[in-house]
Amino acid sequence: MCAEGGIYGIGTDLCQAARMERCLQRDAFLRRVFSEQEQTLLTARSGKARWETAAANFAAKEAFLKACGVGLGGFALAEIAVLRRESGAPYYALQGAAAAWARDRRIIAHLSLSHDGGLACAFAVLERAR
Repeated sequence: MCAEGGIYGIGTDLCQAARMERCLQRDAFLRRVFSEQEQTLLTARSGKARWETAAANFAAKEAFLKACGVGLGGFALAEIAVLRRESGAPYYALQGAAAAWARDRRIIAHLSLSHDGGLACAFAVLERAR
């Protein structure tokens, strides 16, 4: 962890789309893991696209937690929202304690997502602003 500027942490994670297909059948899971904005994003997609998006977002949340160095219980998963720009590029929209943690440390979060063959991959880089 750097003191001034530079990379604070990196994290990566994989998630199976089939796992999300099963998990999304439970409303409690959907509300606990995904922010309202993410739920809207998932509702707008169907079938394979919905499961792949959910898997990518879930992997992004875990990658973020790993990059923070706080472990999987560091923040509520719904506070680590993963959204898409008009271009389709993913980004973190942090809320609550996750947003406060990043703000206090001057963290800028970068995210890359990919999926193929039923797996979604997320790579997070946390940069400390100068």
